[in-house]
Amino acid sequence: MKTFQASEMDETDWRILGELQADGRLSYKELGRRVHLSAPAIAERVRRLESAGVIAGYGAKVDAGRAGQPLLAFLQLRCRPADCLLRTTTAEDFPEVVEVHKLSGEHCTMLKARATSLAHLEGLIERLGVHGDMRTHIVLSTQYEGRPVERQPEDRPITTAEGWSGRT
Repeated sequence: MKTFQASEMDETDWRILGELQADGRLSYKELGRRVHLSAPAIAERVRRLESAGVIAGYGAKVDAGRAGQPLLAFLQLRCRPADCLLRTTTAEDFPEVVEVHKLSGEHCTMLKARATSLAHLEGLIERLGVHGDMRTHIVLSTQYEGRPVERQPEDRPITTAEGWSGRT
């Protein structure tokens, strides 16, 4: 039996992903009704998407503010090599950190953190500060969040940067 590859996804697979990203609790029957396939056909496609790792899991969307963590901050960190956060700590050391991104450029790491109060955030910043220089950005409001993964065109046009040709 041939293994399904993510690159083989068709328009129906993308419609299934769109529906599941909007509501991961849909039954196969309801999902099939929405994309015009039978429940067994939907079950097989979802199984293939899960096996290929395209569908990585299912979960609840939680309102952090209503769950007692109203403050959201992004922290850019430039670690000292001997004190690198990713090498000297674990996720359990900083339960407030909900995402960690390794970066190129001036800062090596971007952290997304949630806190219950300004005092809580201040304590987190002090604990993280031992790892290096930091820039902190407190989120005042979020205008848009959670864009679903959608099909992108394979060939995107490239605009030349004519002003940067080096010619005078």
